[in-house]
Amino acid sequence: MARRLAAQTSSLLILGSATPSLESYFAAEQGELQLLSLPQRVMGHGDGADGPAYADLPPVEVVDMRQELRAGNRSLFSRSLSAELRATLDAGEQAILFLNRRGTNTIVMCRDCGHIESCTRCNIPLTFHGDEAQLVCHHCNRRYPVPAICPACSSKRIKHFGAGTERIAASLAEIAPDARILRWDADTAARRGAHETIMAQFAAHEADVLIGTQMIAKGLDLPLVTLVGVVAADVGLYLPDFRSGERTFQLLTQVAGRAGRSARGGRVVIQTYRPEHHAIQAAAQHDYLAFYRRELAFRQELGYPPFGRLARLIYWEKNERKARAAAAEMADVLRHRVTVLGMPKELATILGPMPAFFGRIRGFYRWQLVLRTPDPPAFLRGVDIPFGWRLDIDPVSML
Repeated sequence: MARRLAAQTSSLLILGSATPSLESYFAAEQGELQLLSLPQRVMGHGDGADGPAYADLPPVEVVDMRQELRAGNRSLFSRSLSAELRATLDAGEQAILFLNRRGTNTIVMCRDCGHIESCTRCNIPLTFHGDEAQLVCHHCNRRYPVPAICPACSSKRIKHFGAGTERIAASLAEIAPDARILRWDADTAARRGAHETIMAQFAAHEADVLIGTQMIAKGLDLPLVTLVGVVAADVGLYLPDFRSGERTFQLLTQVAGRAGRSARGGRVVIQTYRPEHHAIQAAAQHDYLAFYRRELAFRQELGYPPFGRLARLIYWEKNERKARAAAAEMADVLRHRVTVLGMPKELATILGPMPAFFGRIRGFYRWQLVLRTPDPPAFLRGVDIPFGWRLDIDPVSML
């Protein structure tokens, strides 16, 4: 949108980010964009007596949560993060705890038969919200009561698994009962003006710890924030999207940058079960280029952007059998198109048909096809796409 508007108005377009997309950085390397780098952090809260002061990025400690379990620590907080939190609070400073998942628990499961409470319209696990004592679907927002017995086997052995921002807040209150805690997620910020209110409270030091999802990862510039803790860095790392590693790296790098933005300095603790993953290692070193080179090789091997383009076709239908049949029929049409155009397989690949990652949303079943080719609009020109299909050229998400 911004590129199109800049072209129409002959305007200068500036793409600014500490973690540019691979496509943008690759375009800059190819000379399609002009690359301007700011290798040093300007300290926004220095005295400014002799011009801008520069500061190092905060050191990052990566904690292997597998080792914590082996040591007998079953808390949501590693020993290192717990110690850093206590030191931060004792010094009268502030901390940010990041977890890209709201709610108290992520799934509610029967320990006898394994039944998981799911949304009847979306077929995805419901999230338990302790504040409301309800199960909530994070896709259609439908509410369900918390079952006392399993609807599948009548067992009373119902267990809540996983952790969200509510659970983090409750666990923090146990180890630091005097800490003033704020939550910033889609639940607490649903009301009009809530974002501004929460931000103003934390900036005025009316709270010591801010617990939030990805909305706190960018933009916060607070001199008293000297500690950032990433409670679970693995959330989202293994989603079936070729950009999942990139998004994880971007989030970790951005949220780590919230610490140490004044002369007080700062530190970051990242908790993970996969400390060796290249996205986590690169984020811990604040090393964009290391991540970029590793990820670029992966993209080139598979022909993903920026080395190829994609089109995603998703069919929505309330009848599952019809959805599957329509997807199979469209796959045949597209493969016939490859033959008609005489394109080699390496220049036109049809992936699918297959159920989308979220196979059912709001009562609609979703089946998808992914087209990988240098010019998707040209390939699809003249193809009849019936009602019920949604076409996404150059999709930003495969979920």
